[in-house]
Amino acid sequence: MSKPVAIVTRKWPESCEERLKELFDVTLNANDKPFTEEQLKTAMQNCDVLMPTVTDKINANVLSVENRRVNMIGNFGVGFNHIDIEVAKKNGITVSNTPAVLTDCTADIGMSLLLMVARRVGEGERELRANKWTGWRPTHLLGTKVTGKTLGIIGFGRIGQALAKRAKFGFDMKIVFWDPFDISVDVVNKFEATKLDTIEDVCKEGDFISVNCPATKETFHLIDEKKLKLMKNTAFLINTARGDIIDETALVQALKNKTIAGVGLDVFETEPNLPEELKTLENVVSFPHLGSASIETRIAMGNTAIENSLAFFEKRDLPNKVV
Repeated sequence: MSKPVAIVTRKWPESCEERLKELFDVTLNANDKPFTEEQLKTAMQNCDVLMPTVTDKINANVLSVENRRVNMIGNFGVGFNHIDIEVAKKNGITVSNTPAVLTDCTADIGMSLLLMVARRVGEGERELRANKWTGWRPTHLLGTKVTGKTLGIIGFGRIGQALAKRAKFGFDMKIVFWDPFDISVDVVNKFEATKLDTIEDVCKEGDFISVNCPATKETFHLIDEKKLKLMKNTAFLINTARGDIIDETALVQALKNKTIAGVGLDVFETEPNLPEELKTLENVVSFPHLGSASIETRIAMGNTAIENSLAFFEKRDLPNKVV
């Protein structure tokens, strides 16, 4: 029996690429350059399974290319807002993702951002690297205490709960949250958490607000000028979900006007590009999309994408089917 033909759009961890070679007739991306739209179209015509990631815009043009061969998209990543899911479904293309395996690492990054922006760690490191530190003094780089403060979480799924675990049991933080779905009483009680009626209520109450909801049409610019103005002027915003959930133009103004105290960002609306102000404002801590960037997690993501694809060709239920 011939192996399914696969095209992988970015470089994967070495062990995953070796496994791909064993199980698929695979074309890898040795130079790790993002595919253009034309390259994605060509790939859709020449393989059985496409294995993209967040840098690939799998839009309607790509999904509807003439003489399409692909019927399976094994996405490397939990997010799938870079794929036009409705068109994929309409065209009978199965899409899978890689949730669960990146939960802890993403929560770790969320907590890192929270601590760094509150305690002005980025500013301190920049001062040291620039040889501008003149020594300890009582009023130098005074930040905000984290222990005992209130963390508001927007989206209380796997990652939101993992962040709550770190905040509650590591820093004795009070947890409030909003989620469109019912959260079990056991989970709520575990964190002594309080579900609030609206996102606006979370914005008003939190000393730190963490965005942990999926990127959808409904959550585009969910955190806008109005919600930023509801936040305390001492509050910090954290985003490890997707960049377009926050209106970056409104965010920059809120930071400049000191409407909020600061922000920690791992994701941006038009990655890898971001507003210059987010690079220069001192009350910003930015990471280059490192949420899942541990060796163990990226290997697990690759293996999950492989397992999803194998299940498709073996006509088994997909472990992580999106559509």
